Amino acid sequence: MTRKRLTSAGAEAMTPGEVVWDSEVRGFGARRRARDTVYLVKTRIGGQQRILTIGRHGRGAWGAEAARREAQRLLGLIRDGKDLATERDEAKAAPTLAAFASRYLEEYAEAHKKPRTRAENARMLKTHILPALGDMKLRDIGKANVAKFHASMRAQPVSGNRGLALLSAVMGWAEKVGERPDGSNPCRHVERYPEKARERLLTPVELARLGEALARVADEWTTESKADWRRACREQAEDDQIPLAKRATWIAARQPRRDTAEDWRAIAAIRLLALTGARLSEVLTLQWLWIDKAAGRARLPDSKTGAKNLFLPPGALDVLDALPRLASNPHVLFGDKVGGHFVGIQKPWQRIRALAGLHDVRLHDLRHAYASTAVAAGDSLFIVGRLLGHRQASTTERYSHLSPDQGRAAADKNGERIRAMMEGEPGNAAQRRLRLA
Repeated sequence: MTRKRLTSAGAEAMTPGEVVWDSEVRGFGARRRARDTVYLVKTRIGGQQRILTIGRHGRGAWGAEAARREAQRLLGLIRDGKDLATERDEAKAAPTLAAFASRYLEEYAEAHKKPRTRAENARMLKTHILPALGDMKLRDIGKANVAKFHASMRAQPVSGNRGLALLSAVMGWAEKVGERPDGSNPCRHVERYPEKARERLLTPVELARLGEALARVADEWTTESKADWRRACREQAEDDQIPLAKRATWIAARQPRRDTAEDWRAIAAIRLLALTGARLSEVLTLQWLWIDKAAGRARLPDSKTGAKNLFLPPGALDVLDALPRLASNPHVLFGDKVGGHFVGIQKPWQRIRALAGLHDVRLHDLRHAYASTAVAAGDSLFIVGRLLGHRQASTTERYSHLSPDQGRAAADKNGERIRAMMEGEPGNAAQRRLRLA
């Protein structure tokens, strides 16, 4: 065993496999590996011999003098009773954020979150959070790391805020299961980006155009019907005073993109969304067993906010009455897979909204249209909130209940308003100019 005063030059000259122990600081040494020389400390902790690695020798890493001082510091801590070897082993065994995130999804999200939320959490982790922080030890992630991650998403403020919220949830659960100290959540006090409301409210004229588009796509297109549609669009462009410079583009954007009829399930789903104010998932997963036509409502066993009554006004009941049933499938809008529900609504919606000239309208905006129509007609915010299944913030509203009769009355009234706008009341100018010859 070689013992001499360690120097940087001596460390450079070591051969693979050689070990040199320092003659000045007992336990301090260096070992040459295949390519690098590393400094280390050998000592006894709890009666067992342990070797702690200080680091690699070289420029930008450790020199002999710096490593000697570090060895003295570590030996001093060990003499004072610190178990550095155990701390090192624990640090090595500590999970990375990527490993803990998988545990979070399996152990927590699986039991406490709905499938759609779990899928969105997994996507957010994979796409944004883990590429930035996944390789870091969970215990080492600090506020500066979180702030840097959040700042990197300033071009996507909504996604940045959702990512920050999810990361905060993961860190909070890490505290609960003992992987981080209590009160150490590094996401606290990281300021969220301001968000602009994405609500798009539809006017009566726009609802009329949507109703006309839904009626038209139930049949296939012919040369004559295409010509009639283009003529109706030209007349509407004149009535709405679309600027001449934009008129041709506006009309062209509203022409059919396919000759065949749209899927009846997509048409029915869009009508039900508009007439009930339901969430898309509530309509797509609706089952016949849940519907009480006499009471004018469907009792949903689960939704984003738990079990709820979905009130069905006469217009919605008319839509349901016209739908076929499949004995082997319980869903109102049955899917192509055995026992599944319809899932292919987005592409038909994009074509239908284009026909209606509603290129910036999302399916969820039909829910906003339902709510805004009800409020504009004088229904109370409390009743509208209950119809939509919103959680209430105040204690009074949280414990108050909307009677079925009161709820159905409001749902019927508002559903009829929406249907009248979509179908066009007698004398409605929008309907007259959209009526095809």
